[in-house]
Amino acid sequence: MAQDHNQGFIDRLGPSVKNGGFRMDEYWVWGGSCIRGEDGKYHLFASRWPKKYSFFAGYIFYSEVVRAVSDRPEGPFTFQEVVLEPRGSAFWDGRMTHNPTIHKHGDTFLLFYIGSTYEGDGPSPEALADPISDEVARFRSRTYAGIRIGVATSKSVFGPWERRDEPVLLPRPGKWDDNVITNPAPCVADDGSILLVYRSNVRGEGTRLGVAKSAGLGQPFERLRDSYMGLHVEDPYIWWAGDHYEMIAKDQSGTLTGEFHAGVHAVSTDGVEWTVSQPGKAYSRKIAWDDGTTAELGSFERPQLLIEDGKPVCLYCATADGPGKFVGMEQTWNVATPFKE
Repeated sequence: MAQDHNQGFIDRLGPSVKNGGFRMDEYWVWGGSCIRGEDGKYHLFASRWPKKYSFFAGYIFYSEVVRAVSDRPEGPFTFQEVVLEPRGSAFWDGRMTHNPTIHKHGDTFLLFYIGSTYEGDGPSPEALADPISDEVARFRSRTYAGIRIGVATSKSVFGPWERRDEPVLLPRPGKWDDNVITNPAPCVADDGSILLVYRSNVRGEGTRLGVAKSAGLGQPFERLRDSYMGLHVEDPYIWWAGDHYEMIAKDQSGTLTGEFHAGVHAVSTDGVEWTVSQPGKAYSRKIAWDDGTTAELGSFERPQLLIEDGKPVCLYCATADGPGKFVGMEQTWNVATPFKE
């Protein structure tokens, strides 16, 4: 695989669609993942939680996965339904679902997501306004620590969705990923195998990525490496490009792209060892709108792609106004950025 085959990802992007994407006025909206349904329309799976709860603390307790629809890949998308409703504290994902990513395996839709649970009433809006309060700390210590990756399956983009009673991957005691297992990035290869890149938190080092693989639908995931990736990125999206894997992800420090929280593009032959492309920037927080104006967004991350006929068609990023770092925002939504023809 020649590396120059994968250069210039950012140059393939057109302007972002200012009046496209997906937003809901009364909700924080995050992490949109799009697929074409059997009806020929485009279905976006995203997270939402009420804006009466603070953004950064609220999702851990109140996020739910929803579906929106549009006639065009870039939207605008219109809310249709809650897809993964709360199903009770007895289930590992019974009280919160978040970060969906939608894919297809043969004739089956695969909806990967993260979830968690807790007992009793959740923290109030007033308590969540103080993220370091004792009440929030008490809930967070159990709820955040319980975050795991799940998958729901359906023969239709409209459901019904069948959820597993267990996560697809568990923490490994004594290993680097002995705590949360979060932010799934699955990729279905031509042979039906499913690569799964995931995130955990390394004490003293921050977020890191691991790699697991399943031989096929319904088969268990096994780690492909004992250690974590060297790349300091998160929120990956992985796709199969015919004879190799490609990745876009958020540059956690800015050292890989020269811009804090810009997107990184990397390639791999096996999904285990990754090489950053040259140039390595996949996208920027400084975007051009389709009306000729520009903006520097506080957040432009959790990238997902619409893939059709093996090629990326549209990029979707979770977006927030404000200065960045999840503070001071008043609106969050998903922005659609089509690729150039």
